[in-house]
Amino acid sequence: MNRFERFPTSGEAEVRYLDGDFRVVRPGTFVRCAVTGEAIPLDELRYWSVDLQEAYATPEAVLARLHPDRVKPR
Repeated sequence: MNRFERFPTSGEAEVRYLDGDFRVVRPGTFVRCAVTGEAIPLDELRYWSVDLQEAYATPEAVLARLHPDRVKPR
């Protein structure tokens, strides 16, 4: 591909989660939280699991996924 080809810049991205970083496999503007289903803009993505290959919107969502018995529903 060259710099003149257009990529879809809206919609859900496909991302490969790495240790301390992530790689965009299919361009988009957001990914979905695996717990809440909330759209997370790529520039705000801070929490993910390398092992599960999932993104999370908040630290609470990470805890809910990794320790469901410890998190009290609101």
